[in-house]
Amino acid sequence: MNYEIEDTIAAITTPPGSGAIAIVRISGPNALPIIKKIAGLTPRPRHAHMCALKDESGVIIDHGLVIFFPQPHSFTGEDVVELHGHGGVVVSEWLLSRVLHLGARAAEPGEFTLRAFLNDKIDLAQAEAVADLINSGSREAAQAALRSLDGAFSERVLRLQKTLTKARVHIEAWLDFPDEDIEPAQTVEIQGHLKESISFLEHLRSVARDGVQLRDGVDIVIAGRPNVGKSSLMNCLAGHDAAIVTPIAGTTRDLLREHLSIDGLPITLTDTAGFRVSSDPIETEGVRRAQVAIGSADRLFWMVEAQDELETALKEAHQEFGDDKPMTILQNKIDLLSENADSFEHEGVTIIRLSVLTGEGVSLLREHIKSLAGFSGEVSGTFSARSRHIDALQRAESSIRSAQEELFGNKALEIVSEELRAGQSALSELTGEISSDDLLGEIFSGFCIGK
Repeated sequence: MNYEIEDTIAAITTPPGSGAIAIVRISGPNALPIIKKIAGLTPRPRHAHMCALKDESGVIIDHGLVIFFPQPHSFTGEDVVELHGHGGVVVSEWLLSRVLHLGARAAEPGEFTLRAFLNDKIDLAQAEAVADLINSGSREAAQAALRSLDGAFSERVLRLQKTLTKARVHIEAWLDFPDEDIEPAQTVEIQGHLKESISFLEHLRSVARDGVQLRDGVDIVIAGRPNVGKSSLMNCLAGHDAAIVTPIAGTTRDLLREHLSIDGLPITLTDTAGFRVSSDPIETEGVRRAQVAIGSADRLFWMVEAQDELETALKEAHQEFGDDKPMTILQNKIDLLSENADSFEHEGVTIIRLSVLTGEGVSLLREHIKSLAGFSGEVSGTFSARSRHIDALQRAESSIRSAQEELFGNKALEIVSEELRAGQSALSELTGEISSDDLLGEIFSGFCIGK
């Protein structure tokens, strides 16, 4: 990371293109002097001033609003100024160019939020929640991100840290005074703290896993031979006519993606061209693109007709995509056979028999999709989380369990203390008390510029 915290930074914080307003944000020690030259006034803190915004020659760029947030009571903890002008690429770029000309530099992705973290306005889990809120794929995901931003995740981590600190206080005291005997009641108290921590960690990991799925969602590709009902299934799950459906084989030629939500779980669903040998170069290209999409998807839904032999369908799918690709076999059109919907396992593969036309069995499919993600569907208290959070929680739990086993067994207090220290260190990674520049760079590089 090459960010210089002493610099004054600036960026357009609104999306590119035409709109009602465009906002240029400035943060750093020179934010106020810069705005004085552009607006010709000294703005009152947290008041909107209507004024003319001028370039270096005195030419009016725009009539807009200036709002000043003095340090430390701002998002970044520094002096922050926002220029609100009329929306449009020309005006916003002109305003930004003027700000940069006066000594600010263009902000890097996520640098405003990074400064908020470095200035102790938010912790690392809250900073990540900012990006998760912006990129949320469902209302439930947005609510989960907002809970993390409000500190729900961090508060739980802090609670764990306090419980572990209580245990370490006793351990360290015994290490400092090795001649003192360990009283049984004190041992029981420490064991209680460790048991409580492990139980709490197990619950926290469960909630965090749902948070990861709310954030990341599931990428599913529907594939199969022509006219087996792939596009009809896409329309059924999407809830509208996203794909064209006709009896003509080869109707779908290009990839068609829909972003939808199942009980709050974001799903990216891709409809593909029917797999068959064709002399049509467009259809052949469609099949090639389908194969690429399947290669990167979390799950393949291989669709066949209900009357097709199951063993043949499995063999065909494995020959086409290999044995390692996670897949589900969907046997569609059970209405033609007057059969009931069903879901079962066969040779390690989930088979779902359904009718897209009548909707029978679609609820089984929805539940199957949630189970693929390990998603419980209980989102009322979920907060947004990431894979790195799960990893840190697992390492913390492993260390605490080792400390517990050592305390019960050999009672080597030095090892118990070291394991508890390792557990607390893993938890500190979540909130950023312990973080490397590489980790910060990876996290904030995924932000949009201006946030």
